[in-house]
Amino acid sequence: MTVLISNIRRQAAAAVLGAALSALALGVQAQTTVRIGMITDKVGPAKPYAEPVALGAAFAVKQINAQGGLLGRPIELLTEDDQGRPDVSATAARKLVDQGVAFILSVSLTPATQQAQSVSLETKTPHMTPSNSGDTLTTQIDNPNFWQTGPLGSTQIATLLAYARAKNFKRVALITDNSDLGQLINRFFKAGLEKAGIQVVAEEVVPRGANTAEPQMQKIRAATPEALFMAGVLTPENVLILRAYRQLGLKTPVLGNYNLSVPQYTAVAKGLLDGVVFVDAFDPAKPETARFIEAYRKDAGAEPYNLMGYGYDGVMMVADAIRRAGSTDKEKVRAAMQASTGYVGVMGGTGATYQFREGKRTGFDPNGMVVRVYEGDRQGRVVHVGLK
Repeated sequence: MTVLISNIRRQAAAAVLGAALSALALGVQAQTTVRIGMITDKVGPAKPYAEPVALGAAFAVKQINAQGGLLGRPIELLTEDDQGRPDVSATAARKLVDQGVAFILSVSLTPATQQAQSVSLETKTPHMTPSNSGDTLTTQIDNPNFWQTGPLGSTQIATLLAYARAKNFKRVALITDNSDLGQLINRFFKAGLEKAGIQVVAEEVVPRGANTAEPQMQKIRAATPEALFMAGVLTPENVLILRAYRQLGLKTPVLGNYNLSVPQYTAVAKGLLDGVVFVDAFDPAKPETARFIEAYRKDAGAEPYNLMGYGYDGVMMVADAIRRAGSTDKEKVRAAMQASTGYVGVMGGTGATYQFREGKRTGFDPNGMVVRVYEGDRQGRVVHVGLK
């Protein structure tokens, strides 16, 4: 009996020692790297957008580590896949907090990002979305630990409307799809146009799954608008609209929302894009952007575009805040991020800077959006900048 008790005591002592050593090892590892967590969507509905943003973030980490790291330590990027699901996103955020991350980046759908905020609010973990444009992300939850550096949807629309005013369009048409987001964007456009005194002479909807947009485009042609706004977000339906526009021989200027800035259109709408203008946050002629394009191309052997730039700027801004904080202490990093001002990234037009004005947590420059034009099948030059 005495021997049995002695063995149990030895086993218990060994278990305690093992746990202590594991905790010590974890602590040593955490001290040798600066851990940044990233929640992204690898298989769900946000994957086409989330994947390139994540590539840009990973490239930024690689650049920083090649230059000596952060606070004398390499950055370790821990990635979790939330599949675009809110419940999974919250679980992923909890896992990253438990792994000792100094900051979390959310690169996923709006509902998922909102749910992850419940964790960053509770644990006081600095948290940012570098690409999401939802106008409610910083307003529905009062979370002082959360920021948004992607351009707001309302800013994107306002920039395209400013271009329309500069062109002195008086009579325009709207066309969209029947998705919830497409309908929402259409309402925003319509309200903005009416406020600006621009008459909407035709308003058409191409339903999801349609095989042609000719009936809708024939009605628009009959209304003789001076410009056509594309408010839809469904790629197949947008391609149908562009095809019908060409087949019917329309010459009305086409103004596309931010969806048309995604480079996949150069493949799926090949031969249909020349002269179409679209709102974007990426100006290849901007010096900071040009350097990013060159460096990314050299490293990855591929041409980067706007979505990579969001991820890159997100990591760079996080690193800047941690560097200014001089620590990975959450409260110090939070204060440093909130104090960010005049930060020049690769996104936004020339002269645009990120900053969190007067305690706000949306950092993209309101005048940082640009309007670009397709030249053939290539995304071409900037033809308008900002809200004026």
